[in-house]
Amino acid sequence: MPRADRARAGAYGAGVCAAAYGSMKLAQALGADALADKDPLPPHLREQLLARHPLFVASHWALAGAAVVGIIVALAAVRPWGARFPRRLLLTVSWTLGIFMIARAVGVAGSGLVGDALLLTGVREAPAEHAALVLTLARWDLLLWSPFFLLWGVCWAVTGWRLGRPVQGRT
Repeated sequence: MPRADRARAGAYGAGVCAAAYGSMKLAQALGADALADKDPLPPHLREQLLARHPLFVASHWALAGAAVVGIIVALAAVRPWGARFPRRLLLTVSWTLGIFMIARAVGVAGSGLVGDALLLTGVREAPAEHAALVLTLARWDLLLWSPFFLLWGVCWAVTGWRLGRPVQGRT
């Protein structure tokens, strides 16, 4: 696959990931469970999430809206109508999202691939009062959420890379 096509695939991949994530958040906002019980949150926040606390419901709506914006940004990076957007803005959004999502996936903040692996191998102990739940959520994070955010982040980084290079048809 030529380099230009790989870069284009990154933008479309970011858009598809945004659509998948946004669809899940929209479903949660409308009352569906949609993997809410697999969200790697601390137990007290998890209880609020599952009880549909108004702040969590509002966050689902906000994240669904942000996903729509993400789809637009990803498509603007590769579609002719995207030339109407300031390139620097698209570049900044793409790289920022890519870096944050890759950092989340790897586990800079304690969870992610590194944190989950440390928990599941016993190097880091789970809190005794919630050990079973924490280990279950770490498995879900290791097998679903972290790889998803890593893929999404790499797609955004490739999109940012594409926007940072002169491309025929876009200046």
